[in-house]
Amino acid sequence: MTTTPTLESLRRHEVPAWYHDAKLGIFIHWSVSSVPAFAPREAGIDAIFAGESEQTDSPYTEWYWNSLKLEGSAVERHHRERYGDQPYEAFADTFRKGLEQWDPEAWARHFADAGARYVVLVTKHHDGFCLWPSEVPHPDPRYQDWNTGRDVVGELAAAVRAAGLRFGVYYSGGLDWTFDDRPVRGLVDVLAGMPGGDYPDYAAAQVRELIERYEPDVLWNDISWPQTQDRLFELLAHYYDAVPEGVINDRWLARSWLIPLLRLGPVNWLAESLVKRQLKKTGGMIAPPAPPVYDYRTPEYASFPEIQKGKWECVRGMDKSFGYNQTSEPEDFISKADLLHSFADIVSKNGNLLLNVGPRGMDAQIPEPQLERLRWLGAFLDRHGDAIYGSRPWRQAEGISADGAPVRYTEKDGEQREIPLE
Repeated sequence: MTTTPTLESLRRHEVPAWYHDAKLGIFIHWSVSSVPAFAPREAGIDAIFAGESEQTDSPYTEWYWNSLKLEGSAVERHHRERYGDQPYEAFADTFRKGLEQWDPEAWARHFADAGARYVVLVTKHHDGFCLWPSEVPHPDPRYQDWNTGRDVVGELAAAVRAAGLRFGVYYSGGLDWTFDDRPVRGLVDVLAGMPGGDYPDYAAAQVRELIERYEPDVLWNDISWPQTQDRLFELLAHYYDAVPEGVINDRWLARSWLIPLLRLGPVNWLAESLVKRQLKKTGGMIAPPAPPVYDYRTPEYASFPEIQKGKWECVRGMDKSFGYNQTSEPEDFISKADLLHSFADIVSKNGNLLLNVGPRGMDAQIPEPQLERLRWLGAFLDRHGDAIYGSRPWRQAEGISADGAPVRYTEKDGEQREIPLE
């Protein structure tokens, strides 16, 4: 069946059973930024989403290149003291060298043993570095070879699928600092920083390449989409035709005429003030603004308080960052109780957990604190997987077991099931 690139046709796509059933996925943020692997750890992203902290305090190491451009930021100070005037691009050689120690089959075993049913790899983050040898030429000669050389995407896809898991790709459509290197200073800049010029066609060509080469079960875009809505609908129709049981997330807001206006100083200042005022009033942002077409919502380091009618996915790291942060302390990581409680709560409210792994850039290894948390989930699912996999929400999410302990409820085969909060 051919999908027509119209709103009505695209909205007829149904979330497939495999995605409803899966419950646990693994996100992987792993790029050039995983080499310096530094971000301040004092504040969490919730403070930025609530308008209470500035971008200079971003805890996300994958934003290292952006933070480096912000004078006075912790990253700018750290880089100057540790690396002097070395450019960010120089870390790419270290990352490629680290790939010599990479074992994609070992990664896939860890993810399968954790009980995950799908894996989503960041194929290109905001720094524009590609984890596959793209044949789409970059218009800037400085970035013609801004990729791994080795087909990391293809190798991991093969390993993950051989382990019985589904494979998806993340692509940063809304930001690419090799096309527009103006620093992101505030929340409004996240949208205003969308590149124009050659970038929209470049991004579309790369995503089509990812679809055609790897047939990803998940197509996960970030921030927004640089093309107009009609061109976006053509791309999504192409994806659904290529992967009928594929799913897309909710970060596909198409380019609008407002973007250039948001770059104007007075307009940017006013918009940023209004956004922060609104966030403080509402207590922060749970999920990004919804585009016209999507299969599921993606709150970040947050959860919905009630059962949701539509499918959703909580995305979060194990500490305060998605990318590996070498300065993280034990107290920065999610505890065993909080991880298992959060997972059970998400499942009971019609959500999946997409838990991030941030490997090191120096040697392509997953740090032990992260592997430990994968083992916790694997053991938990060994005990309670029957109430989790393939389940749907019960008429209420929370309850008390017969022995007086708090539980989360699901429904499976027409029966109520309990997930203990261990």
